[in-house]
Amino acid sequence: MAKNEDDYIARAYVKVDAPVETVWKALVEPATIKKYMMGANVVTDWKEGSGIAWEGEWEGKSYKDKGTILKNDPERLLQYSHFSPLTGAPDVPENYHTVTIELSDEGSATAITLTQDNNETDEARAHSEENWKGMLKGLKEVVETS
Repeated sequence: MAKNEDDYIARAYVKVDAPVETVWKALVEPATIKKYMMGANVVTDWKEGSGIAWEGEWEGKSYKDKGTILKNDPERLLQYSHFSPLTGAPDVPENYHTVTIELSDEGSATAITLTQDNNETDEARAHSEENWKGMLKGLKEVVETS
């Protein structure tokens, strides 16, 4: 049975007690990203069509993930493709995820909604969802305590 594209979309949400400008900066400043994204070093110029790379260590293994910036609408939407060699899957387009991060201004707070498509199974979706929830929780803590 073929999977439905919508079946395995990982979703995560958090509300941050900070204005959207502050949250946006935390999403695109490499020094801040490193604080909440498992110590990853992010390299990109954030321009649509440009590459993005994440380097670091995850569960004792060095990694270098990569992707492309697909959309960058400051303070509203950031979307990029993502591939991790740690999956063991071949580096081909069908093995890339699309990560979409949307910000909603809620006065003195900002709502962040994140989705990641192209998870192969419900187990993979759940694993990705937990990782993204942890990342958003970390982002919230970094932004609210700085």
